[in-house]
Amino acid sequence: MAQSMWFPKLLPVTERSLLRPLLHHTTNPLLHSSTTSLRQSNLLPRRVSTAAVSPMESITVLMTCPPVHPYLVEALEKRFTLHKLDSVPDKAQFLSSHRDSIRAVVGNAAAGADAELIDQLPKLEIVSSYSVGLDKIDLAKCKEKGIRVTNTPDVLTDDVADLALGLMLAVLRRLCESDRYVRSGLWKKGDYKLTTKLFLLQFSGKTVGIIGLGRIGMAIAQRAEAFSCPISYFSRSQKPGINYKYHPSVVDLAANCDILVVACALTPETRHIINREVIDALGPKGVLINIGRGPHVDEAELVSALVEGRLGGAGLDVFQDEPNVPEELFKLENVVLLPHVGSGTVETRQAMADLVVGNLEAHFLNKPLLTPVV
Repeated sequence: MAQSMWFPKLLPVTERSLLRPLLHHTTNPLLHSSTTSLRQSNLLPRRVSTAAVSPMESITVLMTCPPVHPYLVEALEKRFTLHKLDSVPDKAQFLSSHRDSIRAVVGNAAAGADAELIDQLPKLEIVSSYSVGLDKIDLAKCKEKGIRVTNTPDVLTDDVADLALGLMLAVLRRLCESDRYVRSGLWKKGDYKLTTKLFLLQFSGKTVGIIGLGRIGMAIAQRAEAFSCPISYFSRSQKPGINYKYHPSVVDLAANCDILVVACALTPETRHIINREVIDALGPKGVLINIGRGPHVDEAELVSALVEGRLGGAGLDVFQDEPNVPEELFKLENVVLLPHVGSGTVETRQAMADLVVGNLEAHFLNKPLLTPVV
């Protein structure tokens, strides 16, 4: 007899279980504790049956984003009939011919399911996003049509928060510039500079202001506290039970911190939340860190402020028109640029894939969704 299960398995388990515990993959204590809490809250399975049950190969899933992780693609192809929109030469014709068979969409931070796509797929039941952000999904349209929506929260919190701290250190301590200094042989000609015209190259003790004190924002705050950094924040409302200083506006927050971190969700209200007024309030000794979304920042204003010296520095993991980055930033030593890798570790990307597939399986087996949004 098959073992009891928290979550039905669709195929026999051979080398590894699809929804395996993350603890097998890392000894990182932060990720360890994060995964333990996930399991306690039933976001990840406690055990999986090794008994084979009927596969769902007849269910058609459309991946609207470019294939971002072979593990996710393999898991989807083993369980469903998967179509990749990115590889279709005539997308309009494809959607027209498959409109009555596609029951699920898998997207990510780059491509999800907008109103136009949703209207083209009358049989669509669920959108499972390989991302925590939902700005590429028309949530109102999904609610209107009764389409379920899921994302991948919690499992990426630690990685994104770690990266935010890494960007702070890299900008303030000029780590990338120092690396190039050694590689170019300049160290043989003299020691690297200790200060700039703007400020001492120091992180500890700087006031960190965070826009959005959700899961990721709170994780960033906790890490920055370990560097003796006072924490302040802005959000739609003051958080009860939080001792960090609350500011009623982003401009007020920027004027009262050394490092401003964007960690909120992208919505129509938060688009260009970092504008000229905010940048000028942060000032020539301030540093902007963006691990949210590119459109949070008025990129043209950011570039001009950095070039003109009205902003002290920036650490950017996201951009307005990825993968295109303003070339003016390439010449600036007080700017650190990353290719949107906030959640980019093997362990986290696999855990995200597990949630995407797990949510699809749960939906089509009429089980509770693991991470429901709509």
